[in-house]
Amino acid sequence: MPSSRITFIVPFIPVPIDFAFQAMAERSDRAPARWRRPFLRWLDGVEAGWAAPLLIACFVAIWTLYLAIAYAGGGLHPDTLEAWTLGRDFAWGYAKHPPLMGWVAAAWTSVFPASDWSLQLMAMANAGLALFFVDLVSRQFVTGHKRILVLLLLMLTPAYQFHAQRFNANAVLLATWPLATWCFLRAFETRGSLWAIALGCTTALAMVGKYYSIFLVASFAFAALAHPARRAYFTSASPWISVVTGLVALAPHLHWLATTGASSFTYALAHANGIAASSLVEVRTFVLGLVAAMGVAGMLWVLIAGTRLKQLPSDFAAMSPSLRLLFYVAIGTIVLPMLTSLAMGTDLPSLWALQGLFLFVILIVCGARYPIERFYTVNVTVIVAGVALAAVLIVAPIHAVHRNDQGYEERRNLYAQAAREVTRQWRELTGEPLSAVSGDGSLAFASAFYSPDHPSNVGPFEHEDTWGFPRKPSPDRGWAALCFRDQDLCNQWMEWVSPRVRHYVRREFTVRASLWGRPGLAREVVVLMVPPLDSKAPASAADEFSANRRATE
Repeated sequence: MPSSRITFIVPFIPVPIDFAFQAMAERSDRAPARWRRPFLRWLDGVEAGWAAPLLIACFVAIWTLYLAIAYAGGGLHPDTLEAWTLGRDFAWGYAKHPPLMGWVAAAWTSVFPASDWSLQLMAMANAGLALFFVDLVSRQFVTGHKRILVLLLLMLTPAYQFHAQRFNANAVLLATWPLATWCFLRAFETRGSLWAIALGCTTALAMVGKYYSIFLVASFAFAALAHPARRAYFTSASPWISVVTGLVALAPHLHWLATTGASSFTYALAHANGIAASSLVEVRTFVLGLVAAMGVAGMLWVLIAGTRLKQLPSDFAAMSPSLRLLFYVAIGTIVLPMLTSLAMGTDLPSLWALQGLFLFVILIVCGARYPIERFYTVNVTVIVAGVALAAVLIVAPIHAVHRNDQGYEERRNLYAQAAREVTRQWRELTGEPLSAVSGDGSLAFASAFYSPDHPSNVGPFEHEDTWGFPRKPSPDRGWAALCFRDQDLCNQWMEWVSPRVRHYVRREFTVRASLWGRPGLAREVVVLMVPPLDSKAPASAADEFSANRRATE
């Protein structure tokens, strides 16, 4: 009976180390230990339709719990706050990003409350939906527990927990890319009009998530051209229906770009620096980052395959036409961004491509022509569960305590306190709800979210480089701006704008982080308050207005 043998070279002498994993796996599948039997019954439910959803639901629940504990008192990430802020005003585009992340946040908070736990659940629900769509792709090639193995290996990458929790234009692609890929496979194979329409709609959805999705669309075209069945596909109506449908679905966003100055497209192009030397570094870092992200899953696959890894060339040669189509898509999503970066000198962080990792995991697992014993799937399940439980019970509390004392680069554990204090002072000064906030971008997003008045964010969202007046200022309603004391650029802007308003109040206060009643770090906040024209502020406030006004004259 063959066994899994891994050979290490020490130095120049082959040293075989036989773990006998394959023999152990075969024995376990014939006579499983008692503790394995519940897992095997669960795997029996894969084709019945409940095993994969149960796994995904548990994944979403436990990692949402991790976020709730790890970021207790820490506030939401600025990217998530930005998505919520954008979603408050429906538009076909926004100043920095395409609109999908705002739409998702708006749809979510139309059902769930605007709170930390709610948006943390939203982020993980997006990751869970992504895994569900990955499973739709996997079932095109394999059945049974191999489908579960694909999901488990992906759960050991950082994409579906740590990357996903920063819900932004990158994270929103976690779900749209596998959905569009599934529709592409079905449209190519069936050449049916309904699947062609679905492909057009889902690729348009990916594009309004982030323009980086153009590489996925181009990879679909490349895969279709490289596949032996290209003539049958391109002589059918399917690809042309997809193109027309996609353009129609994108038409409102394209119109928005044409009529508003295409600021989000310009923002995307700002990542091009045109320096060839730096692009070489970007490409190298891009590849190494993706390899690192797949490191744990890759090592586990080596242990699972063992000596059967030598079958990889023959497995590749015997790859089914459908799986080969997916292979071309996967290659395109890596090679095309690299070529673009080299040609245009663009930035190329590996996190931009994390949503495409599922393509390679499916190729490796589904491309293996030998059977994978359920022994391995149970073992990987235990590893995934152990990592998740250790994260919740050990890592999350330690992270929360550490961040309460040391803080974050973006100072997110002070957001809620700053928002509540500026709201209190505004109401005390004017007797009215706070209607608009400005200043530091992240702090303004946070103030809009955490303030009980939920004021509008009026920038300087569109003016991050020029730092002009707040976007769409409302003199009749007034506004407030916030900066942390050590944010030089924001404080310089505040100095510039103060003499240009009719009257204002400038104050400073200190906010302190807190975790489960334990005080943490403190920072000073500078506030500029421009009261409404018809403000009925008390006399003391009027004196303060005058004093501030005289100080600038």
